[in-house]
Amino acid sequence: MRKITFAAAALAFTGFSGVAYAQQSLENFYKGKTIQVMIGYSVGGTDDAWARLLAKYMPEHIPGKPAAVPVNTPGAGSLLLANQIYNTQPKDGTVFGGFNRGLPFEPLLGGTGDRFDAAKFEYIGSPDLDTLVCAARVDAPVQSLADLKTTQLVVGGTGSGADSQTYPEFIANLLGLKIKLVQGYPGSADILLAMERNEVQGGCVSYDTIARNANYRDKKLRIIFQAAPTPDPRIDAPSVVDLASTEQEKAALNLFLRRQQVGRPYAAPPGTPKDRLEALRAGFKGAMEDPGFKADAETAKINARFVSPAEIDAVIADAYKTPPEIVALTKKAMGR
Repeated sequence: MRKITFAAAALAFTGFSGVAYAQQSLENFYKGKTIQVMIGYSVGGTDDAWARLLAKYMPEHIPGKPAAVPVNTPGAGSLLLANQIYNTQPKDGTVFGGFNRGLPFEPLLGGTGDRFDAAKFEYIGSPDLDTLVCAARVDAPVQSLADLKTTQLVVGGTGSGADSQTYPEFIANLLGLKIKLVQGYPGSADILLAMERNEVQGGCVSYDTIARNANYRDKKLRIIFQAAPTPDPRIDAPSVVDLASTEQEKAALNLFLRRQQVGRPYAAPPGTPKDRLEALRAGFKGAMEDPGFKADAETAKINARFVSPAEIDAVIADAYKTPPEIVALTKKAMGR
């Protein structure tokens, strides 16, 4: 009995020592290092706000307490950054980034320029589950969802895979709405500025982004519709899902709107060492649970809602099981 007890104690000690050694190894690696929290959009939008909050609070929740800096890398609706994270960024646990929620579905839906396997990203999590809305200037000829059946709305967009491009294109084609897209803007903040300048009449952006915009608060912009699987109770506007007239249209909308369920995904490069990946994931979740983070998010008028890496993986895996005929209809409506 004494030998068994001694052996059990030795095994427990060995396990404890292994955990302690792993923790010390992480502390040694991250101490004095700087983590880049990359964001695929320009300064000023909601994605930028989340990245800066994460960079502020994550270091306290990672062994070794490394520094963290937000790095804006706008381009092609964050496709540029997604490709960089997958192919060229360091795989050592010092880099992760946030890109558009639609990008993991681009290889399935015939996107152009994507150089990644969406299932192989090492997802860190998402800080929210915001709803996309399409809004217009109050002096635009379109003032309601019904108007879009007969009257054209000119909206600003960014690049392939971005909400501001894919949502209006898909919805217009699938449901026969009159929406004209003008592309080339770096991010949502730039689209809202273009609306203010009357370069475009409207834009499709996240609700949190538009809710923080001074022109919206001053009632110079109106939300025409929201695009979500179920209506967001915060938004006084009809859901575009209500316009679906067939089961095929509903199924295509369901596939397209799966992106809503991954929130604003952050990912590290494939091949990131497992212990460092888990440290980043714990740091991300720990930051979101930090009272200071929650208070800052509330002040910034952005709604924190953690989405785990497992949830993101599950949504993406399920989308890739969609029947080919629904994928084909979705691609057709996206102009692909």
